[in-house]
Amino acid sequence: MNKRLIVGISGASGVIYGIRALEMLRDAGVETHLVMSRAAQVTLAHETDVKIADVERLAAVNYRIDDIGAAISSGSFKTMGMLVAPCSIRSLSEISSGVTSSLLSRAADVVLKERRRLVLMVRETPLHAGHLRSMAAVTEMGGIIAPPVPAFYAKPKTLDEMINHTIGRALDLFDLDVAIRRWKD
Repeated sequence: MNKRLIVGISGASGVIYGIRALEMLRDAGVETHLVMSRAAQVTLAHETDVKIADVERLAAVNYRIDDIGAAISSGSFKTMGMLVAPCSIRSLSEISSGVTSSLLSRAADVVLKERRRLVLMVRETPLHAGHLRSMAAVTEMGGIIAPPVPAFYAKPKTLDEMINHTIGRALDLFDLDVAIRRWKD
């Protein structure tokens, strides 16, 4: 199987994480299948000067959020798994409950049921008990909660370096080795 990864971008702040993941995956030769929520498209306009079409060009395949018949909604479509970067609390809640209302949460649900790797870069603070319960539920189902927390041991000098390192660590969870500064390097 070719290296194929689903990338979900939800409406949480930090849309740059999804963009950077797509860039790094493209550079690593990974076939990406992108699904963006409508809220992600709004967040993109608020947080960046990047256009939706520019983000879509970074992916090998794009899906509409309401395309429930898409390839990524079926377990027979083989992938390495799915990265949701950033992951909103709404998306986390849908995934944790199994009550999916969009292709993003449906694709994540499929990844879990097929026992593939699901990494959610949950982007919210502070957290209440309901958020924590949803994170625990996803973890118990086999998903990984990986909030975008900067690593200062890498001695980042720019925001881009912090973003790159954070995405590099998330991609490590898929056994994809991208150039990041590691502990004791």
